[in-house]
Amino acid sequence: MDRRHLLSDQDEPTAGPAYHHPAAPTADVPPPPGGYQHPQPPASTPTRHWDIPAISEELAREAFTDYATSSCCYSSKPPKEMVLTDLQALNTYRYRLETFTESRSTEWASEPYNGQLVDGMSGVAPGPWDVAVSVPTLFLDSEMDIRIPHTASIKGCHSCLNLGKSACTRCVASGRIQCEMCGGSGADTSHQRCCSCNGLGRVKCRDCSGVGSNTCATCQGRGQLLCYVKLKIKWTNNIYVQVMDKRSGFPVDLLDSVAGETLLADMNVLVYPVSSFPDEAVNTASRKAVQEHQAQFSTTCRILQQRQTVELIPVTRVHYAWKEKTHIFFVYGIEHKVFTKDYPAKCICCTIS
Repeated sequence: MDRRHLLSDQDEPTAGPAYHHPAAPTADVPPPPGGYQHPQPPASTPTRHWDIPAISEELAREAFTDYATSSCCYSSKPPKEMVLTDLQALNTYRYRLETFTESRSTEWASEPYNGQLVDGMSGVAPGPWDVAVSVPTLFLDSEMDIRIPHTASIKGCHSCLNLGKSACTRCVASGRIQCEMCGGSGADTSHQRCCSCNGLGRVKCRDCSGVGSNTCATCQGRGQLLCYVKLKIKWTNNIYVQVMDKRSGFPVDLLDSVAGETLLADMNVLVYPVSSFPDEAVNTASRKAVQEHQAQFSTTCRILQQRQTVELIPVTRVHYAWKEKTHIFFVYGIEHKVFTKDYPAKCICCTIS
């Protein structure tokens, strides 16, 4: 007979009307409908233009010198001898939207019953979204598990059928195992009686000390479990980032590692898309991001807070001449990092493929 049928109906856990199915509470619980207010457009502000010039020749030469000295394969001559011919500002904007959400799910949990309070019949279990919790630090991922009140009940342990013990799997409940010294023959290689098993061919099982059973790991020998519904809460910071590519030949993925200057910052429960930024690409990116996040999270999670920023990342394309040839390098970020595809003077060991 199946183990489940050896337990009476009263051994099945119950959790109250909020968790109507006694065998499996709902896994993912969407928030109740409503509760969101449509974001309001901000008051009109005068249009600003951020026209930041290219870096100076002195700073470009200094950044290129630092770049050359960072590698033992690069000669220091180009930064010292180059003639700067043109510096072009290719300042780039980075748009970022963060949506901080809370999601909830429920699952059955159990622990050995040691006389703990059983509150399943002492009140009505609250719904998953009716359990009040303190919101952690905004825009930082975190998790929390909570026992939902009035969902606890006692059931017999399914692993040991309420006995508190389970058969030893090593000796198959016999308490004895084959002797390793003689392989079960009872004699050693000289055909003398095995001193380990005294000629019996079997010895006491080490796992169960010869008893044939072990304390049940599920109920820790109690024979009963306290079952309850566990609420799992997850706070997630969902991030959307878009860098406006100027099609300058500079790999925009390098901008992920540098900082920029914050030009615009907005935070609210629901932010309104940026609409009056001088670069229309930023406005388009903001509309897309806000629409995507609201469509993705408004029905499956609870949006607690949003914030959006627009950063200016300085990028300067530097043209220079060295040994009658022209070359290009880029200085980017407020850290003044350098990128170039063709450093003109490498040592021989670095040019061998």
